[in-house]
Amino acid sequence: MEHSYILAIDQGTSSTKTLLFDEKGEVAARASEPLRTRYYGDGYVEQDPDEIYRNVLTSVGKCLDGFAAQGGDFQSIRVCGISNQRETFVVWDETGKPLHNAIVWQCKRSIDVCERLKSDGLEEVVRAKTGLFIDPYFSGTKLIWLYENNEKVRQAVDAGKAYFGTVDTWLLYKLTNGQRYLTDYTNASRTLFFNLKTLDWDPDLLTVFGLSRLNLPQPGPSAFGFGESNFNGLFDHNLPITSLIGDSHAAAFGEGCFTPGTAKATLGTGCSIIMNIGPELKESKQGMVTTVCWSTENRVDYALEGVIVTCGATIEWLKNTLNLFAESWETEAMATAVSDNGGVYIVPAFSGLGAPHWQMSRKATISGLTFGSSKNHLVRAALESIPYQIKDVIVAMESDTGINLQELMVNGGMTANGFILQFLADLLGKTVVNGGMPDVSALGAAYLAGLKAGIYRDLDYLKSLNVGKLFIQPEKENDTVQTGYAGWKTALQTP
Repeated sequence: MEHSYILAIDQGTSSTKTLLFDEKGEVAARASEPLRTRYYGDGYVEQDPDEIYRNVLTSVGKCLDGFAAQGGDFQSIRVCGISNQRETFVVWDETGKPLHNAIVWQCKRSIDVCERLKSDGLEEVVRAKTGLFIDPYFSGTKLIWLYENNEKVRQAVDAGKAYFGTVDTWLLYKLTNGQRYLTDYTNASRTLFFNLKTLDWDPDLLTVFGLSRLNLPQPGPSAFGFGESNFNGLFDHNLPITSLIGDSHAAAFGEGCFTPGTAKATLGTGCSIIMNIGPELKESKQGMVTTVCWSTENRVDYALEGVIVTCGATIEWLKNTLNLFAESWETEAMATAVSDNGGVYIVPAFSGLGAPHWQMSRKATISGLTFGSSKNHLVRAALESIPYQIKDVIVAMESDTGINLQELMVNGGMTANGFILQFLADLLGKTVVNGGMPDVSALGAAYLAGLKAGIYRDLDYLKSLNVGKLFIQPEKENDTVQTGYAGWKTALQTP
């Protein structure tokens, strides 16, 4: 049988990954190209918009070279899907020339703008319309800063000649030679300009922000006919682009978060948790962001998202600063060498505590140390802090929505630690699913592109592709875990 392939591009902050998936969701080729980020004083973070585009073409070219070396036929590549770093944005003029470097989601230049908007009493209306906090993390306040501090940008906006786009929009615009100016709901929902109820740009907010003459892309579902491209000649034919989606949302879709109560947690340096809450919009009262989870032309699923600031970074601190072990993989055996944490708790607020606590000025603490405490107890306490924080977020999400967690899909580097995953399953009392797929954002983009193109029949078919996953079941009796969590909550109350 002749294969059908999907070109999946995951344009991230530090690199662009390109993969080819077949009709069974299996990887036929992959490549990666590093991307340079510029860091300046005062927390400024930027990237070159044209370099982002060239980086994508280089990554795609490498992937296609690998595919061709295997005897692959480019005609069998039917569609393309793109996932991208979410809040990073570009502003360009009517000729397609960037008016400024891309401002990256990590950039903190708009802190003063945020404080001003809050003091103007805008936080509640912004929250109600967009589901977001007024925070430098999101695109809008950094564009306001640019408008107020860059004459070229201000003149272009006031003249109605400035075009705004997150990275998906910029790439689509470049790949279609300026013919297509669109975005998807997930990326739009990270800008502070997008109304979650109307699924469109909010004119009142844009007016309040002084950006009413800004050109904005047409928003649409994540699986959609966005346009077509020959990728600057890499193909001898035009390839339809049938999905655009933010990377964390793509990961949720790739993990199979198709129904309310399914959630994914990316366990890396920090942790991003997204839980599908279904077709009904629900506002969080406990420090979560409301966002669009994913969408097709006949369906929109919403989500709550909680961000944990420090997860794997705690383990790196124990290794690099305290020298408690040589390699991170040693921690699993060290944690299981003791029966419990010995009363030791690490609250890893090295850069403050994120969701649902949002104590950003808090410092990290270690409590419960005695002469009987060993380095194994410290390591176990550090590992336990990861499931404890995830549990805090899940409890808040369940309280906000009335939707109980069904199962938790996990990905990221820390999923290699079996102790964390079993402890997490025991603590939640729910199945934890480890797909073992390192490029799950690209997979999600491919799934959506394939759905639109008919390569994948429906969501049930996608569920059938989820083979080879590791299912970690909670143990029936584990009082140690629940007692430990009670101690964690006490530790949180004593900074």
